[in-house]
Amino acid sequence: MNDVGARKGLGELLVRENLINIVQLEEAKKEQKSHGGRLSSALVRMGAIKDSELAQFLSQQYNVPAIDLDQFDIPEDAIQSLSRDVCEKHMVIPVNKSGNILVVAFSDPSNVFVRDDLNFLTRCRIEVVVAPEISIQRALDKYYPKGQGGPTLGATVTELEQTEDALNFMASLESQLIEVGDSEMGPLVKFVNLMLAEAIKLKASDIHIEPYEKRLRIRFRIDGLLHEKVQPPAGIGAALVSRIKIMSRLKIDERRKPQDGRLKVKTAQGMEVDFRVSVIPTLFGEKIVMRLLDKSNLKLDMTKLGFEEDDLKIFTHKLNDPQGMILVTGPTGSGKTTTLYSALSSVNDPQMNISTAEDPIEFNLDGINQVQVHPDIGFTFAEALRSFLRQDPDVILVGEIRDLETAEVGFKAASTGHLVLSTLHTNDAPSTVARLLDMGVQGFLITSTVSLIVAQRLAGKICEKCKVPHKVEPEVLVELGVKPDEIDRYEVCRGEGCSVCNMTGIKGRIAIYELMTMTDTLRDVILKSGTTLEIKQAALRGGMRSLRQAALLKLMRGQISIEQVAFSTVADDKA
Repeated sequence: MNDVGARKGLGELLVRENLINIVQLEEAKKEQKSHGGRLSSALVRMGAIKDSELAQFLSQQYNVPAIDLDQFDIPEDAIQSLSRDVCEKHMVIPVNKSGNILVVAFSDPSNVFVRDDLNFLTRCRIEVVVAPEISIQRALDKYYPKGQGGPTLGATVTELEQTEDALNFMASLESQLIEVGDSEMGPLVKFVNLMLAEAIKLKASDIHIEPYEKRLRIRFRIDGLLHEKVQPPAGIGAALVSRIKIMSRLKIDERRKPQDGRLKVKTAQGMEVDFRVSVIPTLFGEKIVMRLLDKSNLKLDMTKLGFEEDDLKIFTHKLNDPQGMILVTGPTGSGKTTTLYSALSSVNDPQMNISTAEDPIEFNLDGINQVQVHPDIGFTFAEALRSFLRQDPDVILVGEIRDLETAEVGFKAASTGHLVLSTLHTNDAPSTVARLLDMGVQGFLITSTVSLIVAQRLAGKICEKCKVPHKVEPEVLVELGVKPDEIDRYEVCRGEGCSVCNMTGIKGRIAIYELMTMTDTLRDVILKSGTTLEIKQAALRGGMRSLRQAALLKLMRGQISIEQVAFSTVADDKA
């Protein structure tokens, strides 16, 4: 049976046994198409079936034992029987060896041809056990730390150390650097490629390359936290920066000014991932931050972003209004773009004309007219907005309201029969009003045009693999803002740390939202020049759930930890 047939048959068998339904199977196939890999892995990733349930099903279906690799120590002689390349190709791992008998864990025990291949490669009789694909991948990372099937970042650093002088020399010959081929700069090219591939594999959101006086540090931001990955030799910093500049089509001889660029890579699974590159000069060289823009990680289903059910109804209702302005606020990296793209996707319809002005355009959305602004040539957000108004728009997205000119054109569009969405950098929803007033927007224009202000943050989700109850003193919860009579409702949890979450206890992130609708009471407070605190108090009395209150709801359900509540939100009495 070939691999495609095996996967297709697996899906049908799971449906037949009522372990998944047809809808989940179709969604998993789409997930598989986006991410690559096997159908079984897609089903587990999307939560249609637990990996343990899948392993048990395969065990019964093919009459082979199931094994829990997380509870099993694999001896060295078994590991040496197969290379990592072979294991990853077939998603197997050897677990025990006795004489000429090799026990191998399969993620897909139906594929008899793989068993024959392994028999030929090892000259052993293969005995099959079954384990979930995700468990096999974890075991591969644990028992093949140096990547026997291919180079790793650590191994490539050694090569870089051996060629540091040559790379320094090449970095100084900037006019010639573009002509240098991969064969002449093998270690550096290999290092950059592996760094990008590792970031994609670990689902990092950013890569930080930071030069210091005596060292060069590379960190990945994963689930909101920065993790140091490797320290290449400090002397190759200039060459490393030049290599990334070339890939991003930036000026390699410009070291005094910040530069922004973009590069695209294609993974072995056929996925294309964009990197947004920012270069800025520092005391000891240029620092680079590369943001991963992986469309396969973009969640456009608003029900999966983290909205509370009642908040989602409010947001959806306002999105269906024919006119008005919706503002999404929060710091850089708080998920504003994802929320706005999800909102646009929900209203994207063949009968609607939707235009966006962005800087930069992070993801391509089919059916939406996306425009890149270029302030350096005078094509600003305000100018793009004016052009949109001559293009018969229904919905307009302005990437960010940065100045009074953009605000005035945006408010004009929102008050003349268009739905306008935009972002601002503010601490919470009530302070957005003060920010607009500081820009010079008139209070009556705000109250008559803005229909909804959404503030958001991202909090790290507790890793489901190592999630455990966490007993805390009632005083701690009260200090966070929990009412004493509600303490018993809280099921506080935390992550102990495991191989799945890189020992952090956090796996993935969830958005926390604060929605402030423009009510008559709020309009009165704003028009009477009320303070931000007075606006917030009026909004809370009107039913608004603050960022801290929204975070506490997720704490109560065991989705996030106490530390994440304190890290991502500010107590209401300190606002």
